[in-house]
Amino acid sequence: MKLATIRTTDGTACVRIDTATATETGYADLGALLSEPGWREIAEAADGPVHAVADLDYAPVVPRPGKVVCVGLNYRNHIQEMGREIPQYPTLFTKFPEALVGAHDDIVLPAVSDAVDWEAELAVVIGTTVRHADQEAATAAIAGYSVLNDVTIRDWQYRTTQWHQGKSFEATTPFGPVMVTPDEVDAGAGLRLAGEVDGETVQQADTSDLVFDAATLVAYISTMVTLRPGDVIATGTPGGVGHARTPQRYLTEGQVLTTRIDGIGECRNATRKEKTTGA
Repeated sequence: MKLATIRTTDGTACVRIDTATATETGYADLGALLSEPGWREIAEAADGPVHAVADLDYAPVVPRPGKVVCVGLNYRNHIQEMGREIPQYPTLFTKFPEALVGAHDDIVLPAVSDAVDWEAELAVVIGTTVRHADQEAATAAIAGYSVLNDVTIRDWQYRTTQWHQGKSFEATTPFGPVMVTPDEVDAGAGLRLAGEVDGETVQQADTSDLVFDAATLVAYISTMVTLRPGDVIATGTPGGVGHARTPQRYLTEGQVLTTRIDGIGECRNATRKEKTTGA
């Protein structure tokens, strides 16, 4: 099953995506639907207003997650290109929900930086409350998977040893277009992930290259904090980021960043430079 949050003339709506149509579930967004214990059955039985998929205006698939937990250095080939060793534990940081944009929204390049990089990622969406999960409980807690690009402001990221300030600039992080439930995609078996800038493939990998897979991350993070429905885990990016290239490459105004995962979908986002007050 594929679920999404769309914008309508009345606000936002969580929809079930069928081949050419999207049916409203009666909930304002996917996070609200996931908070219901029987969310799968509710979505399957949904019979609300119907929209053509071709006309959808996608909001971030979960617009206001309580937590966005991100993982750094989690693809072996990316770890190698950054000159690091394979980590013993996941490298975690967080992202503010205000950073999220929809699958076709503009990415806002901050006025204070010209070092904005791409990071194509598989996102995990939590579907049940879980704490101190073992592998089985962690697997069961995954509602589904989506596409995310952890667009990173590199000069701000490396101002200190803490990465967060380069990761949470507002309106920088595409997330969507849909969440696909695990019965339709098997992230553990490997999903092809790709990132493109103006049609040029800059990242390409298989999720089987992850050091820490989705269930392992859920179990690890739930040891620290309760994960709740609608929380998001961004599982890390493969090699090919602009910062690791010689010469280094960054996003500029007017480019199009495409992030694609087979079996889930793609985000396609134009870039525009932030206009500050008085500009």
